Parts: sequence; C-alpha cells; structure tokens
Amino acid sequence: MKNKPRILVTSALPYANGPIHLGHLAGAYLPADIFVRYHRLKGSDVIYICGSDEHGVPIMLRARSEGVSPQEIVDHYHELNKKSFADFGMSFDYYGRTSALIHHQTSQDFFRILDKKGVFVLKSESQLFDPEANIFLADRFVRGECPSCHYLDAYGDQCEKCGASLNPRELINPRSAITDAKPVLKKTAHWYLPLADWQSRLEQWIGSHSDWKPNVLAQIKSWFSDGLKDRAVTRDLPWGVTIPEDVAKAHQINAAGKVLYVWFDAPIGYISATKEWAIAKDDPELWKKYWQDESNRLIHFIGKDNIVFHCLIFPVMLMAHGDYVLPENVPANEFLNLEGNKLSTSRNYAVWLDDYLKKFEADSLRYVLAGNLPETRDADFSWRDFQARHNNELADILGNFINRTLTFAHKYFSGKVPSMAVPDDLDRELIRQIETAPLRLGELIEHYQFKQYVREFMDLARFANKYFNDQQPWKTRDTDPEKCATTIHLCLQTVYTLSVAAEPALPFTARRIWKILNMTDNPLWENAGRLMLEAGQLINEPEILFDKIEDADIEPEIQRLKAAAVPSTEKSTTSETKEIAMDRISFETFQQIELRVATVLEAERVEKADKLLKLQIDLGFEKRQIVAGIAKAYQPEQLIGAKVVVVANLEPTKIRGVESNGMLLAAGDENGNLALLTTDKEIADGSKIS
Repeated sequence: MKNKPRILVTSALPYANGPIHLGHLAGAYLPADIFVRYHRLKGSDVIYICGSDEHGVPIMLRARSEGVSPQEIVDHYHELNKKSFADFGMSFDYYGRTSALIHHQTSQDFFRILDKKGVFVLKSESQLFDPEANIFLADRFVRGECPSCHYLDAYGDQCEKCGASLNPRELINPRSAITDAKPVLKKTAHWYLPLADWQSRLEQWIGSHSDWKPNVLAQIKSWFSDGLKDRAVTRDLPWGVTIPEDVAKAHQINAAGKVLYVWFDAPIGYISATKEWAIAKDDPELWKKYWQDESNRLIHFIGKDNIVFHCLIFPVMLMAHGDYVLPENVPANEFLNLEGNKLSTSRNYAVWLDDYLKKFEADSLRYVLAGNLPETRDADFSWRDFQARHNNELADILGNFINRTLTFAHKYFSGKVPSMAVPDDLDRELIRQIETAPLRLGELIEHYQFKQYVREFMDLARFANKYFNDQQPWKTRDTDPEKCATTIHLCLQTVYTLSVAAEPALPFTARRIWKILNMTDNPLWENAGRLMLEAGQLINEPEILFDKIEDADIEPEIQRLKAAAVPSTEKSTTSETKEIAMDRISFETFQQIELRVATVLEAERVEKADKLLKLQIDLGFEKRQIVAGIAKAYQPEQLIGAKVVVVANLEPTKIRGVESNGMLLAAGDENGNLALLTTDKEIADGSKIS
C-alpha cells in the first residue's frame, strides 16, 4: 500500500513589530489551523510551521519611534504574539523566528547557491544616502513632498494623503527621516532576481493549477500581463541577514551594511523553522522529508498582499535552487474590514487578539471568523454580528442541544448512555446524518471552503435540535420508554459527532465535550461518522458551554472603534484626514443598481450650460443619450471612444431640457478635480459591473 504524502502547512510569518489583530487571523492563520487540525484527526502526517518575521524597515521604524534596539522590539512582539496564538488555539508544530542563527545560516546558504548558479543579476546604481547617519536610506526612511498632490510629508514608497505609489527619488525636497538631513546620491551594488527569465516556466506551472482560488489566479495573471521584472534581493540596511562575505568578495563588492531583502529571507524562514523543529525532535535531517520529496504536499496560507511573493517570487527561488518541492496550493484570503471600515493599526482601529482574549472566549471568535472568512472577496467583522452569532448559534443551537441531551441523560438514565431499540424513520435519518456529515464537512475543509464547513456543521446541530423536539422524549419517557431511550442514545451519539466535527474550528469546546462524554482518547475523524458511545457508558455532569454575551459586554468595544474611526484634531493637522459623514444603504438596495460599461460615440456641449455635455453612448444592446456635468474637466473631442461606466437602469429625466437616459460615473474631489470611472482593460460594451 502506497504511503500517504506528507503535508507541510505554513502561514505567512507575521511582522514582529506589533500585536496580532483580527485581519491577520482571518487571512493566514485560522484557515490554516482548521485545515491542519482536520488532517491530524484524519491521521495524516502533517506539520504546521510558522514564526516571526523579524527583519525589514517596519521593525527599524518601530525601534526608532520607541528609542530601543530592533532586537528589543522583535523579542517583545515575538513572545507576545506567540502567547496570543497559543491562547487562541493555534496548533503550530513549531513557531520560529528569523533572527535565529539557524535562519541566518539557512538564508545565506540559499543565497550562496543561487549566486553560484548564476541566477542573480548584479547591478550598480545610485541610491539616496544620509551623509550624517552614514547610511543608505530605505524607502520609508525618506520623507518629502509628494509630486502628485504636493503633500509635504509623504513617504518614499507611498503618499499617505493621495495614495500614489512613489520612488524615493521622485520626492520633492527629500529629507532623511533619521536625521532630517538632505540625502545625496551615492553608488551602491545589489543583487537582483530576474523574474522575467522565469515567467514562461511560471506560467506553465501556474497553468497546471486551475483549481486554485479565482482571486489568487486573477492577481497572478495580472502580474503576467504586465510582465515580470527584476526584483532586488539585497539592500543597504544595518538590520537583517547579512550578505555572505565570500559571495561579496567573489564579486569584489564590500559586504559591509548589506543584508538580504526581507521578502527574500522571510519565506526561507519556513525552511529554517522546519529545521529547528527537526532538531527539537532529535532528528536533524527530518526536515528534508517534508521539503525535498516531490510527492509531498506544500500548502501556504496567506493574505492577498502576499500572493506575489508566494505564487511567483518564492517559487522562482525554489525552482532556481532545485532541491525543494513547489507549493501544491496557496489559498490566499482577501482582507477583513472592521465595522464597515478598513483596519488601521496606526489609528488603533483594530481588534487586537491579546486584548480580545482578556474579555471573551477564543472559540467564540474562531467560530464567528471561520463563518465569515474573506475567502474570495473582502469581508466585514462587526461586534453586533459577533454577539448575535455567539448567542443565536453557539449558545442557542449547539450549546442548547448538547446541554438538554446531557441533562436528560443524567436526570432519567442515571448519567449513562441508554440502549437503542429498533430505530424508526426519524431515527434512521439522524443516523444517516451522523454517517454522512463528517464526509461532507471533511471535503469542504480539504477544498478550503471553511465558511461552508462552519455553516453545514451548525446545520447538523439544527437538525439534531429538531430531532429532539420531534421525538418528544419528555413524553415518550412515560408512554414509550424504549423510544425515549433510543432518542437519547442517538442524541448522545450526535453530541460526539458534533464534538469531533467541531474540533478544527472549536478546539477548546470539543475537548470539554470529550471530557464530559468520557471520550478522552484522541478521536479520529472517521469515527465521527460512527455510533461510538456504548450503552451503559458513564457520562460526567453537564456544564454550560456558552454563556450569553450581553449588550453591556459589547458596547464598550463598539464605542472604542467609533472613537478610533474619527481622527483626532492633532492627527488631522498632520495627516489632513477628516471624517466623512454618509448615509448607508442596504446591500439589497445596492443590488438594484445596474452598472454597465459603454463607449462614447459622440459628445457635444449643451447650449447655455457651462458644465454639461451631451453624450451618445453604445451599451452593446442599445444606444442612448446621457447628459453629464463634466464639461469643465473634459473637452467633447477627448471623450470620443472612451470606455465609461454608467448607471443603466435609471429612470429617464430631462436636464436643461435635454433628455438623459442614464448617469455617467465620475469621481470628484473638493478642489474641483474630476475623473471618469473606466475599466483597466478592454471589455465588451454592455458588460455588467458586479
């Protein structure tokens, strides 16, 4: 019999420059933990590797702002996050850190091999240099005037006001964020990974993974369409994995102050952490069985911002090295928003895991997040929804069924599993549910459909509650004792099935149930589909699994976020941000709006109306006339042939006596600037925007 492939699961290494928040959990960590826990119950040979990413500019910025060393920052947040993860139930087999000696050695060896194979391109270039600090300036260490909106305090990589992506050398009047000195240009040399040389092979490899998530494939294909470009793998910084001196010497380059770019060394952290895990298992070579056997399964769980690194760059590194397996899947999630807004760690607009765990149970958050993961599109977390799902589903459905079953068994069957008589039709339906649910739920987990797994798990609990009500054991206890015993027997079997099926998402609750059922041995997933409890088996006293969460518990959390969502006066003077009040509409209302793509065929000014243009547009299925107030931003001739977006199902109206059958969409700012909304690539007229 052929051995099952080993499974190596990783989650993106979190930066050790701050605590873990809900967005992290929903992106890369909770989905991976559910997957791994399921496979352990299946008896799979699976290990789960993660750890702290402890290099890069964000670490240095945090250290500088707090007046401490980078090492002090990473030591603090590594321990904080490691504990928070453990308290949340994350079941890592090993949680490493990239400041460890073995990681530095592994990364340097990896770099050395790629250099020896001639994979890199060496480039000499001019970069900004702080003459007072005697250091090359990474993008975030350069501040200056944004060339797009002229905001005076833009970062070297992005303007926080207008969002423009920048290069430090594009800034007007750049200055060092370290000393405030004016930077000078200075020559330096760096190693680059020529991704374009690997694009054909990458496209072929990605083409063999059509089963990957559509959101992942769409982002990858957009990178392919733009054409892959060289990526620097080294930079000039005082903090990070240093360049091997022998490699630098061979190229006649001074290695002093040069480190591996954090995006290059961070994914190697998966390998170095697996090495440390193997050493801890007293088998230093064991790591190779997971990384270097082509039959093994390597699965990276990440957030959408890491897709390019795990689907393109790290695979090229592995291909170029030649000794490692490539990922079987990279099930990346989109972003989790919070109370309708984007998370903002700088404004403390976040729910921090360590803070949450001081107030609420881990399983409540695991359940609510698992049922609302941003699997293919952004999702939103709200405290009211959290409260409702905890109370209405965990407490009123799952907890209620388990408690009423155990209480009934203790009250009327001496705390033992009663015998089962000949089952009736409803009994047989429950038995069928017990037998089939684990197969169905396991299939959903295996295909990364965690939201559906949670929904169908709770559906089983709903069915069990209905079964209990329909069988009416409180009546049959007197009228038909055998039927009553059968009902409670099957309800107890269902409690066990639910406990095993719940373990990937609700590990703390599952263990409490096993203890009550006296099922202390580690269960197997396959046994969840069997009637495992024996008649006469003793059951411990029941306990309330989920206490209700009251409004008084939730309201402070809601108010804290509301306060954080509105920048203070002090912040608004530096970031120039302001609160925008808006009336919200329901999703159902939004669904009634029909947005379609159209091409402008003709354009002319509306007489005696300085702001209006009359447009003839092609919607694919028909031609229409619309009037738009864009005459001060666009000349009529500029619009001929333009792809535009229109509200196609708007009631016709007359504007200055001219009929308008639709509405053109455009964005405008407070300064009167106007820009038409359009598509980023060619698409047929009439295409619906959804």
